[in-house]
Amino acid sequence: MASSTEEQLITITENYETMCWGCGLRLLLPSFAPSYKCGWCGAITSPNKLKCDRNYFRWRRLRDLCFVSVLFVFMLFVICGGLWAVWPVVFSISISCGVFHSIIAIILSIATISFFSLAAFQCAGKPPTIIWGSYPAVGKGDLENYTFCQYCSKPKPPRAHHCRSCRMCVMDMDHHCPFIGNCVGAANHRHFVCFLTSAVISTVYVSIMSAHAGLHIWPPLTYRSLEHFNGFSSDMAWRAVREVIFALLRSAVFLSARGLVLVYLFISSVSVEIGLSVLLWQQLCYIYEGKTYLTHLSSQTSDEDGKRDCQNFARFFGFPHFISRFLPNVRDTQKRHKK
Repeated sequence: MASSTEEQLITITENYETMCWGCGLRLLLPSFAPSYKCGWCGAITSPNKLKCDRNYFRWRRLRDLCFVSVLFVFMLFVICGGLWAVWPVVFSISISCGVFHSIIAIILSIATISFFSLAAFQCAGKPPTIIWGSYPAVGKGDLENYTFCQYCSKPKPPRAHHCRSCRMCVMDMDHHCPFIGNCVGAANHRHFVCFLTSAVISTVYVSIMSAHAGLHIWPPLTYRSLEHFNGFSSDMAWRAVREVIFALLRSAVFLSARGLVLVYLFISSVSVEIGLSVLLWQQLCYIYEGKTYLTHLSSQTSDEDGKRDCQNFARFFGFPHFISRFLPNVRDTQKRHKK
């Protein structure tokens, strides 16, 4: 009985012959290999089945179009409504003050809309078309760490990911943002960060100006029982704050249309400012670490740590030798003096 059970546990592993998708060379691999890397072209092959990429595609495009339209209308309302509501108050102070704030508002508006348009309507980063599938044409190491995209039926470079909403592979893909209706990748990641920066600055400016203008046109407050407060305690402080809030609500009934627009601008700008500030801080942290959002998720599973350096900011914004250009000269002079 023991010999029969041992014979049943013995498994025979046979090698099988397959073909590399990158260069077309035939390879002999064990049957249990989940994936393999070609020794000639460097392409990585994993026998994954073709998945369907047509599910919910129209719904995703419609969702992105709605988000982009709502965000664009909101930006136009903030610009036009803010100028209409703040203009009389600012110019009532002085003409120079009104002209100064008008110039700032125009610069912030142009910058925010321009960066939004570049991030939304520019290609996120399409991989280059390369030759594959033929041994004489593909050189040695030309497809190093390339994988085959089952959706696009094309080679996928390292750090590239397939987006099902855009139905294409994106180089250095960070994430798909429905608010811009586009992926954030190698071609528009810089514009996306600039859009977040200008939007945060603009919302801070709008909240300050709307609060300043609202204080000038707000109706006078009427207090009912505030004069009966004597001394100071936590209970009296809370009652005083509550009385001030009720006085603001009672006077808000007599607000004009310009005052209501200022209240809405202040509340919406503060809420949007908080959300965009968190997103901008997250993006800057990933840039400092030399990662994207998707590579950050993959590094958490594989325990990989990127190089954290301020030089990553210089590379990201298009200055690869901004800092390191001057450092070697200082080190060389120090070594020469030591000699």
